[in-house]
Amino acid sequence: MPEGHGRPTPTPPLAERPFAAPPQQFYRTAALPCPYLSDRVERKLVTELAGREAASFYNALSRAGFRRSHNLAYRPACTGCQACLPVRIPVADFRLTRSLKRIVKLNRDLRARLTPAAVSVEQYRLFLRYQRARHTDSEMAAMTYGDYRAMIEDSPVATRLVELRDDAGKFAGACLVDILDDGLSAVYSFYDPDDGNRSLGNLLVLSLIEEARKLALPYVYLGYLIAESPKMAYKARFRPLEGLGASGWRRIIA
Repeated sequence: MPEGHGRPTPTPPLAERPFAAPPQQFYRTAALPCPYLSDRVERKLVTELAGREAASFYNALSRAGFRRSHNLAYRPACTGCQACLPVRIPVADFRLTRSLKRIVKLNRDLRARLTPAAVSVEQYRLFLRYQRARHTDSEMAAMTYGDYRAMIEDSPVATRLVELRDDAGKFAGACLVDILDDGLSAVYSFYDPDDGNRSLGNLLVLSLIEEARKLALPYVYLGYLIAESPKMAYKARFRPLEGLGASGWRRIIA
């Protein structure tokens, strides 16, 4: 993870600040089949988010390429593989491409709003429809209402939902998002699987960018870009895009 250097020592930019945590707080998981690349296995570096310092700890971890699931932060730690590249959108420089403009026009009847991270039966039903249509074999397709509620509401950091609804109030999709000190971090999104032509997943990302602008936050963290996985390669269409490498965050797509 990048650290600041120099004499005298200035305050480093947010993306370059190190975080301090005892090494024993981090654990490496056992090897499991990779869910994105069929010929590989995955291992993760995991740590717990707990206590009064959970939010500040997670802010630093996010800048170091970590993601959140419930009360755990994790990042890939796979031997011999670096396919997962942490990426984020610099909000001030983002511009709509022609294809993204078409998505906005196609969905002009939908409105996005930032809401509390509170569950409803309406959400859960759409979540299950999405899982069973798009991810039939995943563990999430078998989640109970209690499981779903824990995913949405049990968070040690500031978390919200960005909801999509049409003019009549019909629920079309949502993205669970963490509010960091330097941006919004997309945790998980789902949407109406019958509206495939609308590109609602991309619309949710555009909604996060707009919410970040309203909150004067400089970045939207999108998780990992995996160029070899069609499920994750879509992130490259949001430009410019920054990636985290050995030398810190750098622009990888102009």
